[in-house]
Amino acid sequence: MDRGVQPICVAIIEDHRAFRESLYHLIRGTPGYTCVGAWSDMEWALDQMERHPPDVVLLDIRLPGMSGIEGVARIRQCFPTTEVVMLTVYDDDDVVFAALCAGASGYLLKDATPARILEAIREVHAGGAPMTPRIARKVLQLFRQVPPPATADYRLTAREQDVLRALVDGKSYKQIARQMGVTVETVRTHIKNIYHKLQVHSKSQAVAKALRERLV
Repeated sequence: MDRGVQPICVAIIEDHRAFRESLYHLIRGTPGYTCVGAWSDMEWALDQMERHPPDVVLLDIRLPGMSGIEGVARIRQCFPTTEVVMLTVYDDDDVVFAALCAGASGYLLKDATPARILEAIREVHAGGAPMTPRIARKVLQLFRQVPPPATADYRLTAREQDVLRALVDGKSYKQIARQMGVTVETVRTHIKNIYHKLQVHSKSQAVAKALRERLV
């Protein structure tokens, strides 16, 4: 890792002890990453993350107490800059759709390799939306099944439409900035305005709305 580059701070919320500990050691043992905590339930995690909000959370769905899907919404509300990647065994259409609509920015199955998990953390931190191929196909199928509602006017500027189109194409913030000839901070400002106008709270929600309502 280059000097001066901060590691990606990751939190793990997983009730299976052996899997949780393996993730913890994987992240702590890899240069460029650090693990700020690994917890077995959502309530405990939310309390602990107040002290040091992570950049990325790896989150299971089936947890004791508050579910991971409800937890996504709470994380997005309490820690707006934190990205959430679901890491679970569940690939049911309803569960996948609910997690993405709640604000998850990525969705991996637990059979993902350690290398893929690390790649997904870096990808989502850079503004991407990592998904296993099987989940990505399911998402496309789900959107094909949902008829578009009447077109709404969200008063997006031409620049905001360009940024939204790039998000739908899966481009990272850096790639969008390079494509538009602006800084990453300018891209973040455009995205913040897009979230406000579309009344969404995450990249996945913005992309979902853009696809559903044929905004790009």
